[in-house]
Amino acid sequence: GVRQQLVDDHFLFVSGDRNLTVAGMERDWPEGRGIFHNAEKTFLIWVNEEDQLRIISMQKGGDVRGVFERLAKGIKAVGDSVNKESGKEFCLDPKYGYIHSCPTNLGTGMRASVHVDLPGWTAHGVDKLQARCEQLHLQPRGTRGESGGQTGHTYDISNKHRLGYSEVQLVQKMIDGVNTLWKEDQEFQKK
Repeated sequence: GVRQQLVDDHFLFVSGDRNLTVAGMERDWPEGRGIFHNAEKTFLIWVNEEDQLRIISMQKGGDVRGVFERLAKGIKAVGDSVNKESGKEFCLDPKYGYIHSCPTNLGTGMRASVHVDLPGWTAHGVDKLQARCEQLHLQPRGTRGESGGQTGHTYDISNKHRLGYSEVQLVQKMIDGVNTLWKEDQEFQKK
């Protein structure tokens, strides 16, 4: 059905994640949760997934600027709407950034990522790829999300940090790191 299609499209998390269950974040599934998206599914809002509100901008291809601009416009529109309805702002601490229920998102809360094929790195060793990502301040995941595991040679590569950097710095760190990994992957494929 519709829910399974959203899971298959990576727009909705898979229920049954042990960490979410232990933390009590699945106790009301599916009531009290939702996902809203535009017709193109390039702008999505998750309500009460891991965080109370997760705003996502994504698309196929390499137009990172377009994705970032859509995200900025969307965050402003959602914030303006919340303020109009409730008179409240997003909870922003001047030192720690935005408050999230997932502590790894403390700070900007921004995770910028791309799906990239790295067959050379996969052959060289996934453990070596993870170590290299650590050096580049990146986080590699499988394309099925944080706890979905790795399949094939396509990775979801994102910025590792959220705290202590601006959103622009985080996106640039992700772009630079992915470009480095891709160039290294090309060299591994020649061996």
